[in-house]
Amino acid sequence: MRQTTPPGSAPASRKKLGLTAQILLALVLGIVCGVVFYYLVPAGTIRDDVFVNGIFYVVGQGFIRLMQMLVVPLVFCSIVCGASAIDVKTLGSVGVKTLVFYLCTTLVAICIALCIGNLINPGLGVDMSAMVESDTSTLDTAADTSVTEVLLGIIPKNPIGALANGDMLAIIFFALFIGVVLAILGKRVETVHSFFAQFNDIMMEMTSLVMRAAPIGVFCLLARTFANIGLDVLLPMLKYIIAVVLALACQLFITYMVLLWVFARVNPITFLKKFVPVFAFAFSTASSNATIPLNIDTLESKMGVSRRISSFTIPFGATVNMDGTSIMQGVAVIFTAQLFGVELGPMEYATIIATATLASIGTAGVPSAALVMLSMIFNSIGLPLEGIALIMGIDRIVDMCRTAVNITGDAVVSAIVAKQAGEMDLAVFNDPEAGLEIDEKRVVVSPDE
Repeated sequence: MRQTTPPGSAPASRKKLGLTAQILLALVLGIVCGVVFYYLVPAGTIRDDVFVNGIFYVVGQGFIRLMQMLVVPLVFCSIVCGASAIDVKTLGSVGVKTLVFYLCTTLVAICIALCIGNLINPGLGVDMSAMVESDTSTLDTAADTSVTEVLLGIIPKNPIGALANGDMLAIIFFALFIGVVLAILGKRVETVHSFFAQFNDIMMEMTSLVMRAAPIGVFCLLARTFANIGLDVLLPMLKYIIAVVLALACQLFITYMVLLWVFARVNPITFLKKFVPVFAFAFSTASSNATIPLNIDTLESKMGVSRRISSFTIPFGATVNMDGTSIMQGVAVIFTAQLFGVELGPMEYATIIATATLASIGTAGVPSAALVMLSMIFNSIGLPLEGIALIMGIDRIVDMCRTAVNITGDAVVSAIVAKQAGEMDLAVFNDPEAGLEIDEKRVVVSPDE
């Protein structure tokens, strides 16, 4: 029988490439173009002034400036909306305990990432410092600042000044404060809450529009990088992927399993066996939000966690608990600092840990927002944003892994909170046959969603 194409739909052969595929294609083409310029095109005005330091530089830096433009308003609105989702009046101790566990696991995740990053040293062996004039003013200031001044600096004397100057820790503190107050006041400030929610939607749309230019930006940034240093940067990129995956494995198999055993007194092996379908679903879709229904059903049917608990902790975790993303950010900081020869001291590491932990509350559930949050961390310690081009090109490779870790952390904290609140049926958890029927109800979701 002859097959017809539904009205309004393009033939399958002409299906448009998704953004992820476009970025990966731009990665490959940028590397190839840069290598051709480095090895085959002789140095001269056309090569160096017109292309490498002309077109490639201007377009690439233009894309970076677009990302910088989004950082402060996106972070501010996202964190206000994330914090305002905490229903402190209704949930009381359960909500506070959940938030504390989420922040603590994120803190551990970023520390693991920094340790493994320094152990593997993914950015060593290549010097890219000549390609960019790094802004070291932030580093110089941090070196002369005491711990007490850093802590006090988190509280802004002038919030408007902090927003204007891009003082990220102060911005995060002020945004958290506003979000919590909005949550406390509830319906009395619906207008203000709606304003931030709508402005956050605007920033999300602006981020989506900017990310449409990502393939062009990635192509130009990588073409210029490889035109200057050849193939030497490929090994650091591979080491970066290995470092991120290793840190994610430590968070999953050590941190989460120890927390389960210590605080919930349940068998971590049993948890892992029952959670495999959810883990696989999250890995295949790379979408925390898409995994929410299956995560809640699995916790209830296979592990005995009350839906009254999980219906709050899982969606809440999808908003504020981004352990996998924090791990990527931690390794990316080490990777970029080593590539560009930027020395990081105790104050810089403290700033990274605090910024990444607090920023997890506002990281939106879209891949591009995670990269904008990464640029925020880079800004807070004075790292050049050129390193994001390398990370953006290979980000999809580790995105599936970190999404799986993100949703596992949500489930672990949900089980702990439910057990301590007396809302977990251990008979269901220990029953190997419990909930097997939900494995047949999984829905396939597009990875780009």
